[in-house]
Amino acid sequence: MKAKIVLLIVVVAALAAVAGWFAGRRSHSGHGAPAAVGGRKVAFYQSAMHPWIKSDKPGKCTICGMDLVPVYEGEKGVESGEGLVSLASNTITVLNVQSAPVRRAPLLRTLRVAGTIDDNDSRHRVLSAYVDGRVDRLFINYVGAEVEEGQPLATFYSPMLLAAEREFALLSQQQSSGGTGPEHAPLLAGARQRLRQYGLNDRQIAALAGKPLTNIHTELLAPLSGTVTMRGVYEGQYVKEGERLFEIADFSTMWFNFDAYERDLAWLRPGQPVEVSTPSVPGRVFNAAITFIDPNLNPTTRTARVRAELPNPLVEQGGQRRRELLHKVFAEATVRVDSPETLVVPRGAVLSPGGNPVVYLDKGGGAYEQRRVKLGRAGDDVWEVIEGLGDGDRVVVNGNLLIDAQAQLNQSAQPAGHDHGAAPAPAPAGGGQPAALPKLTDEQRRAVQEFLAAVNALGAVLAADKLAGFNEAAPQLHTIVPALVASLQGAGGWENLAADINKVGHLGAGSDLQAARRSFTPLSAAAVALAKPLRGADSAFAGLKIYFCPMTEDAYPGAPKRGSWLQLAPPLRNPYFGAEMLECGQEVR
Repeated sequence: MKAKIVLLIVVVAALAAVAGWFAGRRSHSGHGAPAAVGGRKVAFYQSAMHPWIKSDKPGKCTICGMDLVPVYEGEKGVESGEGLVSLASNTITVLNVQSAPVRRAPLLRTLRVAGTIDDNDSRHRVLSAYVDGRVDRLFINYVGAEVEEGQPLATFYSPMLLAAEREFALLSQQQSSGGTGPEHAPLLAGARQRLRQYGLNDRQIAALAGKPLTNIHTELLAPLSGTVTMRGVYEGQYVKEGERLFEIADFSTMWFNFDAYERDLAWLRPGQPVEVSTPSVPGRVFNAAITFIDPNLNPTTRTARVRAELPNPLVEQGGQRRRELLHKVFAEATVRVDSPETLVVPRGAVLSPGGNPVVYLDKGGGAYEQRRVKLGRAGDDVWEVIEGLGDGDRVVVNGNLLIDAQAQLNQSAQPAGHDHGAAPAPAPAGGGQPAALPKLTDEQRRAVQEFLAAVNALGAVLAADKLAGFNEAAPQLHTIVPALVASLQGAGGWENLAADINKVGHLGAGSDLQAARRSFTPLSAAAVALAKPLRGADSAFAGLKIYFCPMTEDAYPGAPKRGSWLQLAPPLRNPYFGAEMLECGQEVR
């Protein structure tokens, strides 16, 4: 008897030892209660992207397939409070989250503008004929010639001008001989004034007293120093009063004219330096200064005209002198502006969801708070902060897009069984409950089934990242969709749903997977809108699955925040991300 008792005790002890060994193995392999790792005890495991997914053992997120992150005792893990995101330390490392301080600094901005180089229009003259006559000789007979003020341009014969000159010369000689009375002075002054009106200057008028009677010509002189930009006459040509003979512009100082947008006018002021370059003088940078800002804004373009002046010296080229900058050439310029110190935040820290700029404050300990800010001017690398931040606050500059996505998911996430993003069933125009939909006929049911099967096939090839499969299946909709529309003609709310499908259901070939997914998105939304009421109205469609992805905006540029799709059968296969996040999504019941 005693031997049996002793044997029983030995057996029980052995079984206990074996059980203990298996329990230890189970604990170390992660099946069972959370284990101690590196001396720290794991409280639970959690999905960093979907914080409501938690487990007491290692595993993968049931939505996105990412590894669950251990949360140790004393840590809160990822919180999903509004505007607040908490990340575990290893998640911060994986996302490469970086922060930078808000500080006071000068606001630097580089404006790049384009315009044209024009001449100084206050130094631009047109020489016209003051009286009828004939041009007998040209001293300047080509455009581009450089002339000095008072230089002869042409000789001019005019009987009317010649008569006025000789009248003045005669009156001048009479005054010099002393054989005139008091009435002579007004006659002489009138003759002088008449010559001025005919275009002669005081030096030419003074020389008339010694002008030989055989000289019947008058020289036309350059009214200013500059470049001849237009010659309108030839030797021997008769001209009428007011006819344009020459046009001269002073190119020694040029105007660079450009349009400044309304938002940039706050940066510009007279006297600011401008660096101008033009393709006509490659490799050169000309320094100018802003001299004028037009106070009138163009109502169409919302721009104001700005002018900067720059010197234009003469250069020697091929034995001839010419101006370095040509007239009316295209030019680009850089305006480097700054302002006194102000509170600034790095541009990379600012996000604008919904047009409302926000930043994420680094609160320490893995906590990040969403903060709405009011911004002022935009510098090259920073934004001016008007409200929302203080000197010394730390903001996230790298990884904030992922933190923002997490915050939006935290705010919008609901347990499975709630509708996310799928289109509702048709509602009556006056509001209230959706209108009752008529029962489908056998023909209508077959057309709907064929359409849903085609959409399911498109989603399947996108989930498999097969662009060729998409391009092969998409053209089939060109016959399936019209057949669906024709079948549901006059079928009440079904007809309206078919009309919506017809607007987006004619897909072309995609150049890449992103383009294919972009064209698939509106079609999928219209198909889901059809499938939702079908599941309740017709038992043939009760097995349809509708899923939604809360992260669709990362699938391709311009994608909606959430996208939905249908499948004829599980398991969930995300068509917006494919292998990248094949199982990311939730079912809509």
